[in-house]
Amino acid sequence: MSRVTRSATFAPSTFNAEALTVEAVASTFADVRRRDARGPFIERLDPATLDLSGLDGAPLLNSHKSGDSRDVVGVVTAPRIEGSKLIVGLRLSQATDASPTVQRILEGTIRGLSIGYVVSAWNETVENGTRVKTAARWRVSEVSAVAIPADAGATFRSKESTMTREELAALMGTLLRSMTLPDDFATRAADLSLAEVLALAEEEGEEIQPEPKTKKRTAPVIRTATPQNDDPAAITRRQSDALIARATGGDMPAEVREYAHMSLMDLARDSLTRSGVSVRGMSSDEVLQRNASHTTSDFALVVSNMAGKIALDAYKAAESPLKRLSRKRTLSNFKESTSIRMGAMGQLERMTEQGEFKATSRAESGEKMKMDTFGRRFDVSRQLIIDDDLGLLNDIVSALGHAAAQTEADILVDLLLNPPAMSDGIAVFHASRGNVHDVALEATPDGWDGLSDMRAGMRKVTDLDGKTIVGAAPKFLLIGPDLEGEAEKLMAANLSPIAPGDVQPVRLETLVEPRLANVVNFWLFADPATRPTLAHAYLSGAEGVQIQRQEAWNTLGLSFRAFLDFGGAWLDWRGASKSTGVNPGP
Repeated sequence: MSRVTRSATFAPSTFNAEALTVEAVASTFADVRRRDARGPFIERLDPATLDLSGLDGAPLLNSHKSGDSRDVVGVVTAPRIEGSKLIVGLRLSQATDASPTVQRILEGTIRGLSIGYVVSAWNETVENGTRVKTAARWRVSEVSAVAIPADAGATFRSKESTMTREELAALMGTLLRSMTLPDDFATRAADLSLAEVLALAEEEGEEIQPEPKTKKRTAPVIRTATPQNDDPAAITRRQSDALIARATGGDMPAEVREYAHMSLMDLARDSLTRSGVSVRGMSSDEVLQRNASHTTSDFALVVSNMAGKIALDAYKAAESPLKRLSRKRTLSNFKESTSIRMGAMGQLERMTEQGEFKATSRAESGEKMKMDTFGRRFDVSRQLIIDDDLGLLNDIVSALGHAAAQTEADILVDLLLNPPAMSDGIAVFHASRGNVHDVALEATPDGWDGLSDMRAGMRKVTDLDGKTIVGAAPKFLLIGPDLEGEAEKLMAANLSPIAPGDVQPVRLETLVEPRLANVVNFWLFADPATRPTLAHAYLSGAEGVQIQRQEAWNTLGLSFRAFLDFGGAWLDWRGASKSTGVNPGP
């Protein structure tokens, strides 16, 4: 898909002085010779494949500039095809900041007219040994007034040297509403050209100043800031969203549809154009090189934002259920940190007759945690950009999101299966703590009894003082995929007992971790909001997978890095209980 321009001309005798409208021939669909990386070719626009749906209301720009709202000097109206011509109406702006350009158009100083268009599909043939690229699907995105059109013969077709009485009357009406003119002005202007009428009005007339208005006490006006269509940050965001919709096949929001048919190369060219670099005549390689070296180009940022959002969505979709059992923390650096856990204060003491408060203290314990950085680099090749292979790009960044989630899960699973010794020198799960049980997960009397023992044991656990009951209520049942069927039987029996005596009041939320395959153990966990056991941490401001553009450009493509700052640790053994997965023998 490519974005290019062609010259056009005004149609004669169509200027409306009062409404500031005129008709123009936007294109005659003539062949144009161009050149790309493969050499010269003939570009041919097919009127039968032109999409006119978005042209009505498109901007009339000053020299294809779109970085500022003042670059818009009018709008396109009533586009249509007549024979071999594309006809458009142009309504010129009456805004003060557009006046210099509009004035030059009216007086004939600016005669060139150019169209910008986007081709989303080409058909390539060979005629007489020359390549011919025919636009099979294309649209006009804007029309521009230009000083020097690409085609020297394409100019504004000026109006006749003098105006009719009707046209003069309309123009005089417009001037009289905005200016004070001499009484004989209309008589002296009768035989003048449009440019001469306007010049004389500017010389002899005075602008009408509005009458001062008496100030009235009014309620304060609350103004809200809204993003402008020409805001570079808003454009970058919309272009990224359009790429995401194309890559994932998702819905295309209305505000990004203007970029729906722009390829990666179109976006690269558009980024350079918005930063003030002309891309006319540039090959694809030149466009990529200029984007790599141009500090104000937003192309890499557009692709980076797209990659970041897709990777983050894939990362969230693949998150381990173990994170639901873990309390999230944020750390400011990579130094080893200590999580201090305060013990219970026991109970309040009865006051003495003297009303004295007895001082007390709390026991405390601390567990260590440290983050590490995990990452990979990925390259968006020159071929991928030119081929506009968004499907491959989606697969790459989605795989990176999955990899980040896998990294987190592996760390948490390792903490579960190979728990370290805690600050007291004893392993997380140990017989001395009373949180290891010989129980198999099965819907049998032995299974029910063993599960009940595990639940009761958690609720009886004492705090650091060895006396205060913490009351860790089990909430989650953590299992591997091999035990999922037995867990479903257990829960089904609980909900629909065969006989009244079979009712078992088990209310646990089952979490299945697929990385615990072939593991016969299962675990009970309390709610981490009330009794945290596991913890995972991110660097402050960098939660989840991060996508960054690399500054070192050594290829014609783009280079990015995906990384994750993550760490995990045990905070406390209270609130967790482990089964060996085997019922004790008789």
